[in-house]
Amino acid sequence: MKLASLKSGRDGVLVVVSKDLTRYCAAGNIAPTMQAALDNWDECAPRLEALYTDVEHQAVPCGRFHEREAASPLPRAYQWADGSAYINHVELVRKARNSEVPDSFYHDPLMYQGGSDGFLAPRDPIPLGDPAWGCDMEGEIACITDDVPLGTTPEDAAGHIKLLMLVNDVSLRGLIPGELAKGFGFFQSKPASAFSPVAVTPDELGDAWKDSLIHHPLMVDYNGQPFGRAQAAQDATFNLAQLVAHAAKTRNLGAGTVIGSGTVSNKGADGSPGKPVSEGGAGYSCIAEIRMIETIASGEAKTPFMRAGDTVAVDMHDEHGHSIFGRIEQEVVAA
Repeated sequence: MKLASLKSGRDGVLVVVSKDLTRYCAAGNIAPTMQAALDNWDECAPRLEALYTDVEHQAVPCGRFHEREAASPLPRAYQWADGSAYINHVELVRKARNSEVPDSFYHDPLMYQGGSDGFLAPRDPIPLGDPAWGCDMEGEIACITDDVPLGTTPEDAAGHIKLLMLVNDVSLRGLIPGELAKGFGFFQSKPASAFSPVAVTPDELGDAWKDSLIHHPLMVDYNGQPFGRAQAAQDATFNLAQLVAHAAKTRNLGAGTVIGSGTVSNKGADGSPGKPVSEGGAGYSCIAEIRMIETIASGEAKTPFMRAGDTVAVDMHDEHGHSIFGRIEQEVVAA
């Protein structure tokens, strides 16, 4: 099934959305908000599934679903932790900082705790205070869990993944080195992220959901041009279940926890860092990667980070070319 939160107050109102993303039906008689549904998932999910069937059969009154009226599926969350499943991305970004990738990163996931008290809506602008901060997009996959017990194994963690969505995890690259040098991790360099208009249950993906990975390309457009078409199941060192288990190693995870995959990133067919979409490659899901490749090729980065007026879009299509999650579309604006 497909769920969304229409903008209303801080937490939105829960709606069930048709498979083709054209219609919705309010789900307030089942749960007023997405978080309320997740808090009582075992009870609410079957009723929401039944409503989804009714929406598909047009057996209930529906309104027209407009993606611009949607908040992020969880407009705010109790917890947002972002991993780094794609080590190719880590390798490239670390090279840009003249930093080596520790061996442990290949068997022990990298993860940081993000700000979750307010997410951007999928069509909200990205506020930027200073272009020197190096504003970058990061196209990612994310999952939402129910209650996950401390010490959950990756095998069991897969069953706790209740919803999937897309992310634009905004990063301020110019602030990251100074923050990491303090030895205490990201904070100012990680402003609010935006999530796709719709979150979907894993079964909605059919055969494209396998081994806790989505087997579709993640589509990232920059200023109206194809920028990234990386395969989301390719070159993933860790899957989403492994990231959930990593987060739950020493703590319980509350219902509504959001776990991100990190920037989706593919190597080239020959094992190289990969080529731009315009040259027949899978491209990139963030600007930092192409800047690193430019530095390797010519000694300097040529692609600037985002400035006011630049636009980014993140989407994913099914095998028939239809959007699965709806489209994140954002413009950078001067704060």
